[in-house]
Amino acid sequence: MTIENNHVVAVSYILHTIEEDGSKILVEETTAENPLTFLHGVGMMIPKFEQNILGLKAGDKAAFTITPEEAYGERQADAIVQLPIDMFKESGVPPIGAVLPLSDDQGNNFQALVIEVLPEVVMADLNHPMAGKTLDFQVEILNTRPATEEELAHGHSHGIDGTDAH
Repeated sequence: MTIENNHVVAVSYILHTIEEDGSKILVEETTAENPLTFLHGVGMMIPKFEQNILGLKAGDKAAFTITPEEAYGERQADAIVQLPIDMFKESGVPPIGAVLPLSDDQGNNFQALVIEVLPEVVMADLNHPMAGKTLDFQVEILNTRPATEEELAHGHSHGIDGTDAH
């Protein structure tokens, strides 16, 4: 069975970023015992990732790169913000490298990386951690099957065999 939209897909993969000097840095690796399982075609994955595996079947392997523009975008210099130090009266001032859970006026949740702590403000980077990165994937398709009605209604997979409760 080949991968189509509204199929549950289970993959193992190795993800590297390709640095400017051509070197690769390992970001993440999954295994057949602990695969990534997702509902194809509903916006859960980077669209270019889904395009690269569309039509593959269990046992197929693929290697591909995804440019920053096709993944998480380029880093935005204006995504560095100053958070007033008063925001941290109750929780305490976060250390450099801390990831802060934030939300905007519309209730959208996102994360910010603390990059500097000054007497009056905490400098935080709102860019996605993978912004500006070229992604290099080595993928093996472990399984694909049509999604169940329940999975389609929920908008996500319920595991490789459809029995995981969510």
